[in-house]
Amino acid sequence: MLTPNYDHDIPEMTVEVAKAAFPKGNAVMKIRDKLGPLFADDEFAALYPAMGQPAESPARLALVTILQFMENLTDREAADAVRSRIDWKYLLGLELTDPGFHYSVLSEFRQRLLEQEAENLLLDQILEQCEAAGLLKGQSKQRTDSTRVMAKIRSLNRVELAGETIRRVLDDIAQIAPDWLKDHLKKEWGKRYGSPVDTHAIRKSKAKLEKLAQTIGEDGHYLLAASYQEDTPAKIRSLFSVEVLRQIWVQQYYLEEGQSHWRKKDDHGFPTSGKMIASPDDLDARYSSKYGVGWTGYKLHVTETCDPEEPRLITQVTTTDATVPDSNMTEAIQEDLMARDLSPDIHWVDAGYVNTDNLLSSQEKGIDLFGPARGDSSWQARMEGGYDQTQFTIDWENMVATCPEGHQSMFWKEGKSSWGRPNIHFLFSRPLCFGCAAREKCSRGQKNGRHLTVSPRPAFEMLKQAREREKTEAFKEEYKRRAGVEGTIAQAVNALGARRNRYRGLARTHLQHIATASAINMRRIAAWLMGDRPGVTRVSPFAALVAPL
Repeated sequence: MLTPNYDHDIPEMTVEVAKAAFPKGNAVMKIRDKLGPLFADDEFAALYPAMGQPAESPARLALVTILQFMENLTDREAADAVRSRIDWKYLLGLELTDPGFHYSVLSEFRQRLLEQEAENLLLDQILEQCEAAGLLKGQSKQRTDSTRVMAKIRSLNRVELAGETIRRVLDDIAQIAPDWLKDHLKKEWGKRYGSPVDTHAIRKSKAKLEKLAQTIGEDGHYLLAASYQEDTPAKIRSLFSVEVLRQIWVQQYYLEEGQSHWRKKDDHGFPTSGKMIASPDDLDARYSSKYGVGWTGYKLHVTETCDPEEPRLITQVTTTDATVPDSNMTEAIQEDLMARDLSPDIHWVDAGYVNTDNLLSSQEKGIDLFGPARGDSSWQARMEGGYDQTQFTIDWENMVATCPEGHQSMFWKEGKSSWGRPNIHFLFSRPLCFGCAAREKCSRGQKNGRHLTVSPRPAFEMLKQAREREKTEAFKEEYKRRAGVEGTIAQAVNALGARRNRYRGLARTHLQHIATASAINMRRIAAWLMGDRPGVTRVSPFAALVAPL
């Protein structure tokens, strides 16, 4: 039960001792002096029932959570800091003699945030206080970037994944129904699943790996069949680990005439990386790779203000599984910013966030999506002097395309790309194309003339304008502003440990990222209030030496 505490004023003795210890103040005290308590208990009232034991002040727990991430502390260390740190007591408005709380209260508070999907309160309330204090005026200019996040799991190959899944089920059943398990136990399971499943010794032998995979598959199907019998205790059938076993076995195996078969990567029904469960301990984690770096886990998107006259504050955080392309998140990020009245006029991004759909949707929102559009990947575009689609003139009123040699298309038709996006096909005459002197620059088709595929008119013209803008010196100079967000990613990863998960699951990972972003904002607000301003990008002595050359 929540009893709102409206008295978060700092006790006189706490003020006196804190001022004596820090005559010029410190980062935490500066935040309290400028922004006040930051949170109020009423903002978290929906998280608590009307009846029950009195709860710790959620406003203070929210602050402790952010301070915990600022200093990369465990729950136990954060609870100890509440008892021992003068500056924390100053920020929290506590008496010097306040005994604090048990560290488990922090995990209970996080769980309440997750259950009510209220984790964004941590970031939103700080931004509201900054706006009220005049520290958030530069949201018209924002930039976004993403980084990989490693799940808190052991890296497993497919055989180990299957074996470890069975081991989890056996451990759970051994705790709740040992007698039932003894009756259904196979004698070789003790050796096979008594310790973590590791294929290191046989990893170089494809035949041995496949034999072990087959054996594990048969064990799993036997265990599933036994678990779902009518006379099996309900507490076994309802085990979450049994359901996980079923899901993973659907992905990794199939039954044919009662025989278990290991799925091969080229088999019909083999799951994509976006659907394949990577670990029985974290069902949301997915495997992905980018620029030759592979990881299992998630992806973090961070958006921040970048007006040089104001603190650079993180305004939006999005967490996805590792397989979601950046371009899929551009519109969602912008819509979230608009819903919170933080929509930018200019949005700096890298090429991963830019495609024709996002350029169009950003324009409709009144946002200038400022980033390099992806280039034409056709062989004509890569060939010097090749006739790529930019060399063609399109009469949209009459739906006729004219090639650089002056030939016009015979007819056109609408279609869809492999991604489901609409496109338009212009087809040219076979005799004209085969008799053209420039054919080697234009078409390699052996049966038909040039087949030109373009986006519908609005997307085509938008992409053309974007590519023309990229060639200007003004664009190149302005685009340098985007690079600053990489420093924010580095701060989150190197100083606050955002690269590796504290928790498991997409929801908890997102809560970690919200708390991390809030902690970065607190650090930056404190630095700004103490007179520190973002410096220019550091240039190494060697780079400065060779720059004029």
